[in-house]
Amino acid sequence: MFDSSGAPERPPGPDGYPVIGSFLAFARDAFAFKTRLSREYGPLTYYSSLGREFYQLNDPELVETVLVHRNEQFGKGELFHDILDPVTGDGLLTAEGDQWRRQRHMVNPAFHPDRIAEYSEIMVEETTAMADSWADGETVNVHSELMSVTLDIVSRTLFGMEVEDGGTISEALDVVMDRVGSPASSLVPISAPTPGNRAFFEAIDDIDDVVDDIIERHRAESIDEDSVLSTLLTARDDAGETMDDELVRDEVRTLLLAGHETTALALTFSLFCLGQNPAAEDLLVAELEDVLGGDRPTMADAPNLEYTEQVVEESMRLYPPVHGILREAKTDVALGGYTIPEGATVNLNQWTLHRDPRFFDDPMAFDPGRWSDDLRESLPRFAYFPFGGGPRRCVGDRFAKLEAKLVLATLYQNRHFELVSEPKLSLLPSITTRPTEPVLMRVHER
Repeated sequence: MFDSSGAPERPPGPDGYPVIGSFLAFARDAFAFKTRLSREYGPLTYYSSLGREFYQLNDPELVETVLVHRNEQFGKGELFHDILDPVTGDGLLTAEGDQWRRQRHMVNPAFHPDRIAEYSEIMVEETTAMADSWADGETVNVHSELMSVTLDIVSRTLFGMEVEDGGTISEALDVVMDRVGSPASSLVPISAPTPGNRAFFEAIDDIDDVVDDIIERHRAESIDEDSVLSTLLTARDDAGETMDDELVRDEVRTLLLAGHETTALALTFSLFCLGQNPAAEDLLVAELEDVLGGDRPTMADAPNLEYTEQVVEESMRLYPPVHGILREAKTDVALGGYTIPEGATVNLNQWTLHRDPRFFDDPMAFDPGRWSDDLRESLPRFAYFPFGGGPRRCVGDRFAKLEAKLVLATLYQNRHFELVSEPKLSLLPSITTRPTEPVLMRVHER
């Protein structure tokens, strides 16, 4: 279609079917669908699905425009809230406007570099305990194990205590992610009393029970007054009011889930990739021997673990834990030579840009060494953005990067991981990029 001046009203994109648009193609393989759009239709692509309009940005400069330069013209949007509000409530991930700024201000001190440095000992301690529990030759589900250890780390560092029922969190999160990642869930209102919806809300209730226990124990016991939970419970707004209990719960739930899920995935994918690339593992082990000299890794070692960091960066390039970001136009917005209408959903995809051959040579190859200074200097700013960008960039990015580096160093210092699972991952495009099957690896002591 064209407007009165003869210019196209919409960017190019697939025709789709009446009413359902491109829903079937997306449902069959969301990652393949988005990749095809990015390769075939240029920097800005239009498609529809179940009556909703989508504009996919396939150019780093357009992504930067939305997230940074004109971020006030885009909100999280209806679709984002439909997906995440039942999971995180009004926590930092979903809050907007003044409420978000207030909550971000309260949470920021927990992620100050000085505080993060204090967390490093806990990161190594918890990882060591996990690794020491494995027998030589034992086969472990590394995704499950890493989810458990990152949950323990975030609980001790941010809340000053251990979660007593981490298994409940893990099982409930599986239910939540499966529902959100299922295309069929788009066809059924969340309010419908289906078995899947009932299981979903039961899982949310299970998570809330654990969160309520954390808050109650914190109030009843002598807990670190500098913890983020202490800040949430005692902080006052301009009117002198403290945060209400429901909002505290939402914030704790958000930090608990977001604070361990994505890091566990980054580490899972790192181990998976190393298991298929012995040369990369050899370089990693050589660095650990040179830098650590047999000692446990510490915060002081982190700057010298350059290749270790490159392994994590490369795994997050190939398998970004957050595969896409949604925004909604608050008003009609001119972008990339077109007008994004008010209410339209904008897709910004780490999955497609991180694997784009315009920016990465041999993009499907796992090559940590590609992360040289030359690549960093030449790469467009938003060709690689695993933690988002702009004002809403992940508040815990420094925490997550340090944690991933120290956990990986601790695991590989004395162990080799042999891949037992299939060499091709089956992935679920839920809120995060999740393996659909256990990632099994056999542990060998060096």
